[in-house]
Amino acid sequence: MWFRSVYLKTLRDFRVAILGWGVGMGLLMYVVLAAVPSLVATAAARAALVSLGGTFSWLAEPIALGTPGGYVTWKYGLTILAMAIWPLIACSRLLRGEEERGSLDALLSLPRGRGRVALEKLAAVWTALLGMGLLIALLAFAGGKSVSADFGLFDALLFGLNVALICGVFGSLALLLSQFTQERGTASGLTGGLLLVFVVLDMVHRIIPNTEWLSRLSPVYYYNLSKPLVPASSYGVPSSSYGANPGAMLVLLALCVLLSGAAVWLFARRDVGGTVALPSFLRLPERAVRPERALPVNAWSLRSVYTRSLGMIAVPTFWWTLVIAGFAGWMVVVVKQIEAQMTSLYASSPLLKEEITKVGGGDLATNATFLSFLFVFLPLLLMAFAVTQANRWSADEEDGRLELVLSTPQPRLRVLLGRFAALTTATVIMGVLTLAATALASAATGLQLDGGNLAAATLSMIPLGLLVAALGYLLSGWLRTALDTGLLSFLLVIWFFISFVGPDLNWSDAVLRLSAFYYYGTPLLHGLPLLDTLGVLAVGIVALALASVRFVRKDIGRS
Repeated sequence: MWFRSVYLKTLRDFRVAILGWGVGMGLLMYVVLAAVPSLVATAAARAALVSLGGTFSWLAEPIALGTPGGYVTWKYGLTILAMAIWPLIACSRLLRGEEERGSLDALLSLPRGRGRVALEKLAAVWTALLGMGLLIALLAFAGGKSVSADFGLFDALLFGLNVALICGVFGSLALLLSQFTQERGTASGLTGGLLLVFVVLDMVHRIIPNTEWLSRLSPVYYYNLSKPLVPASSYGVPSSSYGANPGAMLVLLALCVLLSGAAVWLFARRDVGGTVALPSFLRLPERAVRPERALPVNAWSLRSVYTRSLGMIAVPTFWWTLVIAGFAGWMVVVVKQIEAQMTSLYASSPLLKEEITKVGGGDLATNATFLSFLFVFLPLLLMAFAVTQANRWSADEEDGRLELVLSTPQPRLRVLLGRFAALTTATVIMGVLTLAATALASAATGLQLDGGNLAAATLSMIPLGLLVAALGYLLSGWLRTALDTGLLSFLLVIWFFISFVGPDLNWSDAVLRLSAFYYYGTPLLHGLPLLDTLGVLAVGIVALALASVRFVRKDIGRS
């Protein structure tokens, strides 16, 4: 049945992602909704929660925080955007990935037009996103039902649809960018960077007055305008702050149609394996090359597997460094902007004190504590970069590119360690530049931070990134690229869920230790957690060793 059409075959490939992301994010909503009554058990607790929402209004608009729907929308409505990682990876390889493998040539040799093939694949992506949204909606409704929340099934379905629409925007953007790039990794990297830029743009108007016009340039702004889990009918007040916003959802739908439609139109009119030519004013000037230098025989990147691997990941490393270092610097600016407000609220809000202490690692006597609370997102971003590079390693094997390298001949162990050494170098560079950007932002804003602890906070995320990369290399020994990337991404979601939701639910320390984020600690306050860092490195080394053994012994291209 699944092989009767391009649509069904593509949808079959997404079956694990539908269940993994849909159930995973749905369970996040269910657990948080079920825990809300314990957070607002008394009037004092409810008032403290409202004051906490005002403190973090720069992150998301606090609306009806005393209700289950309002609380989960405020605290995790933005977090659920992590699901956009899947469509941007899936859509970047939807056409470009098959072109790289050469499988699209075989598919197009059948009596099917290019436009039809692209539309069937795109329809499968949208079916998958709507399936994820449906699972999230049903679990959110079940969680709301368990605590007698004031939103119904239709509201939950609108919430799931809103999530599917914003994910569809970034998937469509990745599909469009893949028409201009030679490799799918470049398209997914650019889209991931734009995702983070748009998240920051959406925050700007909640930090700097009179900048809402700038935030309107971000699709995330329109996603946040809809709050289906806070239905307007429950309050009897006609306000754009309550319920779903049909206009905003239509904007997201229009963006999806426009971006994906442009991508399909361009695909149908370009050469298979080629790229769309940029306008002349965007092209780099071409330099005349002498015949003896036409081939890169003496290029530095061809001297070894390590240097070639380093050259391959140079561009994505640059963009990811720009995003991560920029995010770290931006957090320093945010903390400085709300310094006075945080100090006064901390003195009057026990809930704020408890929240910051759980994640940030100490009291708010210094700005470093609040910044430590925000810096836990840095390892998450670096680990996301590691997922993309593990995906690239698995894809190179699946697409047959490793066979060319091994035929030169190169020992298998040298190839794997060379690739991983290049990834390690890129990760270290990203950590060092993030440290530099944070130090410069601190000096520019006048925010006082301990230099040693700042170095520990930015550099101790490196072992976590390498751990995820090693696990990705290990899983690629048994799983195909789609499953490898999906499982690794889902593992990140689970770790995030344990570390950021677990403390609110008073989970035991033994459960919190199951997350890799636990071992990052609070280095901005307490310095480098040496034993935990060494433990993460040890697990990463073991995973890499097992990956090496598996790669040396297995048949290339077979799981």
